[in-house]
Amino acid sequence: MEPKNVKKFDLIVIGSGAGLDVASAAAQTGMKVAIVEKNRMGGTCLNRGCIPSKLLIHSADITEIIKTAHVFGIRVERFSIDFQKIVDRVNSIIDSDSDHIRKAYNGSENPKLFPVECTFVDEKTLLVDGNKITSNIILIAAGTRPAIPKIKGLERTNYLTSDEALRLPRQPKVLTIIGGGYIAAELGHFFGSLGTKINIIQKHNYLLHKEDYEVSKKFTEIFSKKYNVYLRCIPERVTKKNGKFVVSAKRSRSTSYLEIESDQLLLATGRVPNSDTLNLLNTGVNVDEDGYINVDKNLETNVKGIFALGDIIGRYQFRHSANLEAQYAFYNIINQRKKIPVDYRAMPRAIFSSPQVAGVGYTEQELMHSGKKEYLKSIYRYIDTAMGKALEEKEGFVKLLVSKGNRKILGCHIVGNQASILIHEVLVAIKSGDGTIDNIAKTVHVHPALSEVIARAAVAM
Repeated sequence: MEPKNVKKFDLIVIGSGAGLDVASAAAQTGMKVAIVEKNRMGGTCLNRGCIPSKLLIHSADITEIIKTAHVFGIRVERFSIDFQKIVDRVNSIIDSDSDHIRKAYNGSENPKLFPVECTFVDEKTLLVDGNKITSNIILIAAGTRPAIPKIKGLERTNYLTSDEALRLPRQPKVLTIIGGGYIAAELGHFFGSLGTKINIIQKHNYLLHKEDYEVSKKFTEIFSKKYNVYLRCIPERVTKKNGKFVVSAKRSRSTSYLEIESDQLLLATGRVPNSDTLNLLNTGVNVDEDGYINVDKNLETNVKGIFALGDIIGRYQFRHSANLEAQYAFYNIINQRKKIPVDYRAMPRAIFSSPQVAGVGYTEQELMHSGKKEYLKSIYRYIDTAMGKALEEKEGFVKLLVSKGNRKILGCHIVGNQASILIHEVLVAIKSGDGTIDNIAKTVHVHPALSEVIARAAVAM
């Protein structure tokens, strides 16, 4: 189909996750804005990521509470899992929210929604559904998708990625997960707590290997007691036999193969940017060797007027970081003569598994590898606090890393109950004031709240 006349906008936003915030704010200033979104509105987080996964995981958390109720003198004689109801509840909430966003933009002239795929056909010019649109200012927030590893035979099987796993209509009896990062940790917890037998194939020495080594070691130890964890193991072939997946994997420094059988196979081997779908070469935007869009400290690409944010730039793949970037992107688009760099200080992360994991700043191995050896370390166990005893939290701990000279907080790493909440006190301490550990140590904490574990770790510095 030959493109019709080119329609001009003041701003084009590709992607309806965090980019939607920029589009709406720009339209309110009077700019003529276009939004291009080929999938459901709301981006990866709402539809295929953090929101549906956490809704599902809450059911797993409740199940674990029930299973451990006897420790606290409460007998639960019998209970059952209605897997279909769990999934239907989540899908209903997610689809309703996404549909609500789409309805808000359907029929709107500003921002104008193009619910189709787009590709660059010329400098700052996109082809959308047979029509060309153009703008001097473009924001690319097109996200990422699950990475598919090159394993012999894999392409001939109906494997799952996190996209399909979050909407799986039937609970698998046995699930094999290839990968040992946060997706494997969260979905392993979800399916495993509900009764699925879990196999995890991880090529590294530990699960969550990018976390602080003491956290990843403890997490691996806990997960290995609940599930079949195969460390330093490389999957080399996948076959289907009698409806079952069989993964042939080899441990490092071994010539023998493991044959791991399951009725479902989940790939959790990371994500890749969607930049390859946009034909960025046609508009001159540079990407790195992994396909992530190169941006400067102000989120602008090498092409003046083209900005990018979120997962597709590969800095932090969190919705909260994309939301932060959206604020800076909007400001820099409106104020191109006095742009300001993104302040990423105290960017946190959390893994909603069991146990939870949260962290901010340097890991100890990063400090050691970078030569920054002038630091103090403090570890405090949950069980050594009153609330830790009440919760029977025997495995969890807080680890603080502090500069020996100026006592600034370099990093904090937590594994255990409510880690995703506990980390926030440390975030505020890093971001505000002088950023020293003394701000936490001198603060009066409620006794016997769980947050005392942070205070005790701080006082010990």
